[in-house]
Amino acid sequence: QVQLVESGGGLVQPGGSLRLSCTASRSIFGVKILGWYRQAPGKERELVAIISSGGITTYAEFVKGRFTIYRDNAKNTVNLQMNSLKPEDTAVYYCNVKRLTLPRDEFWGQGTQVTVSS
Repeated sequence: QVQLVESGGGLVQPGGSLRLSCTASRSIFGVKILGWYRQAPGKERELVAIISSGGITTYAEFVKGRFTIYRDNAKNTVNLQMNSLKPEDTAVYYCNVKRLTLPRDEFWGQGTQVTVSS
């Protein structure tokens, strides 16, 4: 079983920056999509950004131009650089890996809290 461990969350003032990292316990072979999702209190979990095995990125409208997703294959990590943070970005952020080739499985991290407040 693959474990995903997130780090880098915390408290930051509006306009500040944070970088989230997600490390897999081992390499995940095959075609896959790596992503970050978030869930604010009382709300559904929502997509923030994804990156494919081919390096194609997709962002939610509310983070375009502010967040950047990138990966380091050698270190089995996927990162989320978050700039110009707003109070509405406050949420628990989750790392996700979806394997598109067999066995077509999916993994989630435990989540890391991001709080944007003055």
